[in-house]
Amino acid sequence: MQLANASREQLQQWEQALSTEYTAIKAQGLNLDLTRGKPSAEQLSLSDALDGILQHNYITDSGVDTRNYGGLEGTPEARMLGEQLLNTPFNQIMASGNSSLTLMYQLMTSAYFFGLDGPDSAWQKEGAVKFLCPVPGYDRHFSICEQLGIEMINVPMTSNGPDMDAVEALIKADSSIKGMWCVPKYSNPTGVIYSSETVTRIAALGKTAGKGFRVFWDNAYAIHDLSSASTPIASIWEAAQAAGTQDSILQFASTSKITHAGAGVAFFAASNNNLNGFKKVLGIQTIGPDKINQLRHSKFFAVPGSLTAHMQKHAEIIKPRFESVLKHLEEAFGDNDLGQWESADGGYFISFDTQEGLAQHVVALAGDAGVKLTPAGATFPYGKDPRNSNIRIAPTVPTVEQVDAAMKVFVVCVKLAAVQKALSA
Repeated sequence: MQLANASREQLQQWEQALSTEYTAIKAQGLNLDLTRGKPSAEQLSLSDALDGILQHNYITDSGVDTRNYGGLEGTPEARMLGEQLLNTPFNQIMASGNSSLTLMYQLMTSAYFFGLDGPDSAWQKEGAVKFLCPVPGYDRHFSICEQLGIEMINVPMTSNGPDMDAVEALIKADSSIKGMWCVPKYSNPTGVIYSSETVTRIAALGKTAGKGFRVFWDNAYAIHDLSSASTPIASIWEAAQAAGTQDSILQFASTSKITHAGAGVAFFAASNNNLNGFKKVLGIQTIGPDKINQLRHSKFFAVPGSLTAHMQKHAEIIKPRFESVLKHLEEAFGDNDLGQWESADGGYFISFDTQEGLAQHVVALAGDAGVKLTPAGATFPYGKDPRNSNIRIAPTVPTVEQVDAAMKVFVVCVKLAAVQKALSA
């Protein structure tokens, strides 16, 4: 379907045919959901052996009684599990509850209200606070900034990660920029993997940024590969060590999409200065994390290679869903300019761009036809996509058959919106 060279008569014929197909779809009463990147029930069942794995033995190999208070930094065994996810020494890692998002929120509020280098380092004492946000990006990151009144500045994503020329220029010119969000591997939603050069340049930002600058390195999809031939990502910890900027890097990960999403273990890795500063704040909030659950996870992945084998099972479940999405997109839009997309090799999302100005219309059409999509604009700060084109597709929860049905609807909605736009021009 080439709209640019089509006559008005041809456009009208396409619009009539698509409208008829769309009306028939609506009559089916579909109820399909591609909104959030959650594990499917099939994936969650991979970890059901966590239940009962301790057999009433609550003592870790290092001698910690996990039933009791204490251990703010988590058990040594859980921190070693975090080392596998973050490629950072376990003694630089804290293990916490199930949510890395909670840790990010806690670190953000700690830096903003209390300071990670003592009370005088609190961001709020310096007036305006700004954050760099690679876009499209993760909506929940943006929500944290918005709640705290932190001004967000869009930075375009490239095939190698954030546009580092833009990042470096912004930071050099404005000391009120206190941080940047990063999802370095299979970035949400584009699936981009940061190049080694990008990682090195991000690690060096602490040399030129204003006081208190922190990179929030959310490595949520560090081991979520769809194939064994995945592209490795450079270690931000090693890059920061080489640059002497360890204090500027805060790393996060969790098992929430590895085991049970609501009962996993989250990890925070940082320099000793950051760890100590955070513990001062965290120690007022809690006496310690759920160490019993940490022990369950340590036991579950105790055998060398078990984590890799477990993630291969996840890939076997997820990959057919991704293949279904990509098949429909390629067949419908591979030979025209109605849409563009990123073909990710892992993670949980596929990012699709409609023609400019159509994302909201496509999402509304799909919703009326029984297919729920993430709201248009959600992948940008304040929910405002300046081109109104980006749509995040999350195919993991539905069955393959449901993904296939949803994508048929999606394709019709994109085509119909584009034809209607061309007719109104």
